This record gives sequence, C-alpha cells and structure tokens, in this order.
Amino acid sequence: MDLKEFFLKQKQATYEGVVKVFAKIPPEQLAWKPVPSVLSLGEIVRHVWMSEEGMRRIALTGDWSYFEKRIPLGLKAILGEIGSLDGEMRQLARVHEETLREVAAFPIERWEEERVHEGFKIRRKVAVALFGINEHQIHHRAQVTTYLRILTGERASAYEH
Repeated sequence: MDLKEFFLKQKQATYEGVVKVFAKIPPEQLAWKPVPSVLSLGEIVRHVWMSEEGMRRIALTGDWSYFEKRIPLGLKAILGEIGSLDGEMRQLARVHEETLREVAAFPIERWEEERVHEGFKIRRKVAVALFGINEHQIHHRAQVTTYLRILTGERASAYEH
C-alpha cells in the first residue's frame, strides 16, 4: 500500500466516523453552542466541508482562494447562513466524494510538491495538506461529540452502532 492508498483508506474511515457523529445532531439544534464565542453545531458541519474543499484545492491545484477569503474576513464571515442538517450533510458527502475522486487521480509522484503562499507565509507539501484534512475532521468530530454530550446528556460516539 502506498501513501495515496493509505490516505484514501483513512479518508473513507474518517468520513464514516464524522457522518456517524454529525447525524446525531438534533436538526432543530443546529444553532446550539455551549458559549457565544464558538461555532454552533451547524457552523461546525459547514466549516468541515468548506475547509476540506479549500484544502483539497490548495493541495492538488495550488488554489489558495479559500484561505484568501477566510484569513482576512474570518471564519464566521465566510460560513454564511446554515440551512438544514440534511443539506449540510449532502454537501459534506459531495465534497468527500470529490476529494476521493481527485486524490485518486493525482499522481503519487507529486505528493512531495510544495504549495507556497508567500503572503501568508505558509508552505505545505501536498501529502501534509491532504492528511491535514483527516486530522481536521477528527478534531471537529470530537468537538461535536463533546457538544452533543453537553446538549443531550447522551454519548455521540463514532464507534457506536
């Protein structure tokens, strides 16, 4: 198994865990957050798929447009109005499938290429940017798990059936 195959396998497993947890969000509680200064449950779901799309574009094509909006405007400014949980989950699935397809087509020989944004002083190898997508999703899956425990008193584990 090469690094690309490992990434794709991990990406699929990470996505499945994220879906298990996010699907436990009560649809009427998308605006809920434990304190005013953090993202709501719905904003987290949106942030996860928007960020994946943006990081994939950086990694595979060198397109920094997501960060060129997100960094100066701030995360809250780019998220927009959250619709339904179902709609956000469809976007999450769409972006996931695009990532799988585009990464599968991206040559493994190019995974060591570096993506550079001089203005932000950011340098990332393709492989690091791609694996960062999985790490980011695991982080937010844990955040939502914690939020749901506070909100509902129930466990919302990705490891439960």
